Amino acid sequence: MRVLGSDNDDPFDIYQAYQLAFRQARTSIHLTSAYFVPDQHTIDALTAAARRGVDVRIILPGVSDSGLVFYAGHAYYDQLLDSGVKIYHLKLTVLHAKTAVIDGLWSTVGSTNIDTRSFLHNSELNVVVLGPEFGQQMELAFQEDLRNSSEITVDAWRHRPWLDRLREWAASLMHYWL
Repeated sequence: MRVLGSDNDDPFDIYQAYQLAFRQARTSIHLTSAYFVPDQHTIDALTAAARRGVDVRIILPGVSDSGLVFYAGHAYYDQLLDSGVKIYHLKLTVLHAKTAVIDGLWSTVGSTNIDTRSFLHNSELNVVVLGPEFGQQMELAFQEDLRNSSEITVDAWRHRPWLDRLREWAASLMHYWL
């Protein structure tokens, strides 16, 4: 187990841990994130993993307490879906979880969202646990959330309303600050 923190003086520990885990994943990357406005390196790591056959699944909120962040994150769905990343929206409630389990062996739980604000500007804290026992428990929790989620299919995504597309584009212009 390792505790990783970030603040303005040393913002990169958590970010680097995620990047390394994404790039080394062999079988699965299962993420749950309350706020998801990834930078290009994160998108590249996730899409590369999906293209090499890793099962990449992301559970995101179906409703959000921050419309701007909600739509800014949606601006990246096309690129992710096209590479084979599977995206799900949690149906039941506002999502606050920030977890990842990779290959059933590398797991993290903490306060860090998958966004620039969390990685570079906020004071965040995550616990990283290595090992199959904790990984299995994290995987069970992920599967439970998956059962309560709806998959966003490429076809449905391509047929979303134009007003949503406009909101996504406008919100994505501020992605760095979200």
